[in-house]
Amino acid sequence: MARWPRGGGRAPTRRDATLSLHVGHDQRLALHGDLLDFTAEPALDDPTSPGLRWRPDHWLLIENGRIAAVQPEEPDASWPKERHPGRLILPGFIDTHVHSAQIDVLGAWGTELLDWLETHTFPAEARMAEPAHARFISGLFLDGLLATGTTSAMVFPTVHADSVDALFEAADARGMRLIAGKVLMDRHAPEFLRDDVAQAEQDCVELIARWHGHGRLAYAVTPRFAPTSTDAQLAMAGSLMAAHPGLYMQTHVAENRDEVRWVSELFPWSRSYLDVYERFGLLGPRSMLAHGIWLDAEDRARLAATGAMLSHCPSSNLFLGSGLFDWAAARAGGAEVTLGCDVGGGTSLSMLRTLADAYQVQALAGRRVTAWSLLHAATRGAALALGLSHEIGALEPGTLADVVVWDRARSPVERRRQAVARDLHDAIFAWLTLAGDDHVVSTRVAGVERHRRNDRHE
Repeated sequence: MARWPRGGGRAPTRRDATLSLHVGHDQRLALHGDLLDFTAEPALDDPTSPGLRWRPDHWLLIENGRIAAVQPEEPDASWPKERHPGRLILPGFIDTHVHSAQIDVLGAWGTELLDWLETHTFPAEARMAEPAHARFISGLFLDGLLATGTTSAMVFPTVHADSVDALFEAADARGMRLIAGKVLMDRHAPEFLRDDVAQAEQDCVELIARWHGHGRLAYAVTPRFAPTSTDAQLAMAGSLMAAHPGLYMQTHVAENRDEVRWVSELFPWSRSYLDVYERFGLLGPRSMLAHGIWLDAEDRARLAATGAMLSHCPSSNLFLGSGLFDWAAARAGGAEVTLGCDVGGGTSLSMLRTLADAYQVQALAGRRVTAWSLLHAATRGAALALGLSHEIGALEPGTLADVVVWDRARSPVERRRQAVARDLHDAIFAWLTLAGDDHVVSTRVAGVERHRRNDRHE
């Protein structure tokens, strides 16, 4: 089986110089507020477990797009200052599974996964063949992420190379950390969305050369899911991973019971759905597999052994009735668990909504997770899983200043709830479950403000 390094396996190139175009170059800013991030992974169900770093009434100093320092003392007069007393300042959220073209099918009524794809998803993705439409949707999608506090994402565009170019161009213009790649589908999909192995490989090679390692962009080999790729295409995907150390891989696994049965029919030689990907060299420490609801203990052991990661997508799982992910079992088995909004199966780009749904999924299964475990999975935990903790996921000097300022409360009811909170966990959990997109005050990417709430009518 092909293996590759988690950390990137790539020497810097002259294209990395483009990163300077997207950071707050020669700019300084001191943000004041209540800083929340993590230094270690908290226990899933214990609000008192260590790992949380809470620094109220602190200053976050940003210089040349990076966090320069965190301190309680007000900096000197050379620093421009922005004060947010009582507001939260967090690292930007990291969404590890979302489909850019599917914002057109948000909240679409339907049945289970396979019918939903045929009825809603595939027609929306077909429209991405038009370059102008792909550019419009890509910009709208990324601005939607920024408006909800997400600054980094792992994204499925579509089978169209133009959709990948449009998405990377839009992300590059905004300075975002983005991982994406052309979707691979050469069977069991409408003819207008199928590719073939030779053309798909050529497209991928050209896109890798054009975008991988450019600024904050990285390429992910992206078979949609095992049923829509032939053995030949999955083998080609594995060959790309072996030939280009540092690439990511993203796909779906074990989301729905009918899908799992279908995979067993299509690949009768496989032990499990996950086994299909491993046989083709697609499991490794840069592999992100969405869902993973219907995995067994041996599958979880293989995830741990190969370093492959899971993206838990609770909003989508609830909306499509796919099942209840067992986070505790995945973690006990040694698998890394991150979180994805999975729009358009999920119903919101907001990671806060995703975290609240993750709590409910575990509660339905008789388990409890804390605000700390949820927030860690969407920040430092995701950054560590992706091998990007040197860049994102924490309010740490030297990391890029992907930071979000949040209101704790917007309505009288919310303000009352915060006022009577028993402790910090109670207050933050209430914020997590009650807050909406309008609680995002400001989103900065590498120090540059990319979203500011419009308060003119308040």
